[in-house]
Amino acid sequence: MRILVFLHGTAIMHRTAVGRPRAERVRQSRQRDRSVLDFASYVPTEAAVEKVRTWHRRGAAICYLSSHQDPADVELDRAVLSAHGFPAGTVFCRGPGESYAEAARRAAADIVVEDDCESIGGRSQTIAAGLAAAPGRAVTSVIVPEFGGLAQLPDDPGDLTSHGP
Repeated sequence: MRILVFLHGTAIMHRTAVGRPRAERVRQSRQRDRSVLDFASYVPTEAAVEKVRTWHRRGAAICYLSSHQDPADVELDRAVLSAHGFPAGTVFCRGPGESYAEAARRAAADIVVEDDCESIGGRSQTIAAGLAAAPGRAVTSVIVPEFGGLAQLPDDPGDLTSHGP
């Protein structure tokens, strides 16, 4: 099983979000708090590292999807993942003209773990919405509240398939 974990807002977040209620984190993102654009200082959302490590230990292949397209920014994401102890895995990004859904299919994901995109327009902006609208192999989508962390998700990667939207 291959799990694609979306990064920004799902597994990592801007550093000034630490210790703030989720609604405040969303507000910071919408208002482009200075730290939102300081990608090198991003930190894990609650329980993200532990949860992804658990899935990896239980046999899931882990990969990640960045919201960035600039190679230098994608490299910053790789550095943040490494610095915080996320399991190693390929960091994908969208190619020119490619949608997130197309990138998820290119990553050969069986499951996509992403957030609800509250700060940028809601569920219509999710990878799940793109996957549902386009033909192709079925991919399970698991949607969590933006900046809410991953603690509420099951430890067994196989149980994620029943945790979709």
